[in-house]
Amino acid sequence: MSDRPIDDPDSIDYAAVFQALPGMVALLTPDLVYAEVNEEFLRMAGRRREEVVGRYLFDVFPDNPNDTAATGMRNLAASLRRVLETGERDSMALQRYDVEVAGLPGEWEERYWSPCNAPVLGADGKVELLVHRVEEVTELIRARGGPSSDRNRVLEAELYTRARELQALNERLRQAHARDREVALALQDAMLPTSRQTLHHRAAVRYRPAVGALNVCGDWYDLVDLVNGRRVGVSVGDVVGHGLEAAGVMGQLRSALSAASRVAEGPAQALDVLGRYAHVVDGAESATAVTTFIDFDHGTITYSSAGHPPPMLVHADGRVECLDKATDPPLDARPDPMPRPQAATTFTGGATLALYTDGLVERRHEDIDTGITRLADALARHREDDPETLADAVLLELLPPGGSTDDTALVIVRL
Repeated sequence: MSDRPIDDPDSIDYAAVFQALPGMVALLTPDLVYAEVNEEFLRMAGRRREEVVGRYLFDVFPDNPNDTAATGMRNLAASLRRVLETGERDSMALQRYDVEVAGLPGEWEERYWSPCNAPVLGADGKVELLVHRVEEVTELIRARGGPSSDRNRVLEAELYTRARELQALNERLRQAHARDREVALALQDAMLPTSRQTLHHRAAVRYRPAVGALNVCGDWYDLVDLVNGRRVGVSVGDVVGHGLEAAGVMGQLRSALSAASRVAEGPAQALDVLGRYAHVVDGAESATAVTTFIDFDHGTITYSSAGHPPPMLVHADGRVECLDKATDPPLDARPDPMPRPQAATTFTGGATLALYTDGLVERRHEDIDTGITRLADALARHREDDPETLADAVLLELLPPGGSTDDTALVIVRL
């Protein structure tokens, strides 16, 4: 017997645990091929392991060809496809899915099931396997006990009917969500910069909505050409909330700062103007922003922050400088706006500037300074990568595998 403590994960035989799981459980590849099934699955399905593992799901369990109204296979395929596309668990309504009797080709048995499908995510956040768990509920649907079971038959038929209605309603809601997502994508494309011609190959941007959002969020970024590409404004900001309402506020603030940056003497004055504007925009409460003016001719970065996490400057030698010398409250924090602080630093060719929103560095039950330190370490280690590769590496290392519960924007600029 092992001397390792019982709570040591390495001492647990997970293969044995899987086989002993109650209920029918199978692992499917993204191509819907059985990778493994537990003993209860084989027993309830009346199949041998070699008849299932390594075979395509719907070759093993096709629809009953004698039932022209059969929808079990189509419904299950749609559920599994949703899990693959969203990376989220999908619980299905009660399903009738007939099963061919083992050893009796052409003989089909009426069966009822309650399925649930869940993703197994890899280190890159993509679905590597699907967990397909099924509870058979045939006995709930079949009549129990002869003539006295008429009331049971009615109740169980009603249960089945309501479950199918619920499934149809869920499908309509998914279609409505898909339409909302199309609107959201169009809104995002209209509100955020679509090119980085200002900095050509020098910049990379990443935009990740929170898990479950409509693919738009209140985070934003902007790159503004101030003087023929030799002086550039780079900004990021964060509006509280997700979805279309937050995105609408985000668009207003981003446009206002973009315009203010073109006429302001420096980033502090640009944020002064934006703060005054935020006071008259519904939904801009507690919004934050940071803006930097990069002067390539003089090798300087002037910056100002309105309650936003500090930009990070990675010098060519690997030293990381936190640009936190000009931090002020959020945009609408003061009833009577005051001039905001401004600071400057220098850089040499080959340095890297990173601006980001708090979704990249904040974690529940963790101090934000821990996340900022984690970001600084990742930027330093990957500083020699091109901006696009560097941005991907930072997101991979800092965001949770399944995505963040907060929106994330990231801008990487090679100086």
